[in-house]
Amino acid sequence: MALRILIIAGSAGIRGALAEIVAQDPGLEVMGSARDPFVGARYIQDEIPDVILLDTDTPRMDGLTFLRKLMAQYPLPVVVIFRLIDEGSAAATEILEAGAMDVVVLPKVGVRAHLLASTGAIREKIKSAAQRRLRSPAQGPSQTVSPKLTADVILPPPNRRAKVSPTEPVVCIGASTGGTESLRVVLETLPGDCPGIVIVQHMPEGFTATFARRLDALCQISVKEAEHNDPVLPGHALIAPGNRHMLLSRRGRGYVVELKDGPLVSRHRPSVDVLFRSAARSAGRNAVGVIMTGMGDDGARGLLEMHQTGSATIAEHESTAVVFGMPKEAIARGGADIIVPLPKIADQILVITSKSRR
Repeated sequence: MALRILIIAGSAGIRGALAEIVAQDPGLEVMGSARDPFVGARYIQDEIPDVILLDTDTPRMDGLTFLRKLMAQYPLPVVVIFRLIDEGSAAATEILEAGAMDVVVLPKVGVRAHLLASTGAIREKIKSAAQRRLRSPAQGPSQTVSPKLTADVILPPPNRRAKVSPTEPVVCIGASTGGTESLRVVLETLPGDCPGIVIVQHMPEGFTATFARRLDALCQISVKEAEHNDPVLPGHALIAPGNRHMLLSRRGRGYVVELKDGPLVSRHRPSVDVLFRSAARSAGRNAVGVIMTGMGDDGARGLLEMHQTGSATIAEHESTAVVFGMPKEAIARGGADIIVPLPKIADQILVITSKSRR
């Protein structure tokens, strides 16, 4: 059964290009095409789409406002079409904070040609969004769109019996939907001399640098988009760049991050499972793993591996998680030592790491 796609875009050219991309894939079907959110809302009243393709440039109501209203009332998988007007535009982060699962970035000129040239990537984003959709118990199982790979495709599992010599503590955090705001809450609370932090937040390529700069301006600690072989230092946080896996690697008595390409893991790149497994392998009891809000189960297996190799592990409580998917899976698998609401996560990190420094 084909996935039903609703297209909402102010430009007839964009609507036409997206409809062509969808219609030519046997696994996808155009449910409807609307020039503004009000027409799109009428489609949704009659039939629930599997995925919405939403342009931010729409008449009568801009796409970002519609996205926020939609997520507040009826969360559906949305892939946003977005024009990156300025390098580092804050609107890019706002789109993901509003609840979009992914973004297609358009150039200033040659939009139709760019869309058609990106056909394969757009179809993959649509299918991935459908797979990760929020589902109520009344709905049937989601469509299988591609094999779901584990971290085995990037690095082997940790050896639970391996002895890891003591180092300075390192904190590994994973988040997805709703995580941009949740990370701000945690990082703003941490003091400038806190342990080094490495973060995977599911975001598209090109958006993580802007996100890191925003956090850097708000926090006492330094925050930046990670580069290959960056050292993990106290008072610093490194955010995995979009579309690259990030691994924690031991160097002497400290750590660096390694960036890798490779297939999607748990349908993500970067993947929280990859980061957490690398921490289980290289840091063991020297690490703290934190899993926060997000759809799906990315990070659940990796947090359990960290727990099994001696890391302290924290999961966000359901009461504060925007989407209680990733933390719920991690808790269900027995990977979480501590379960606390968002405002208490930073305090727990400091309590755990202060003990390890004694």
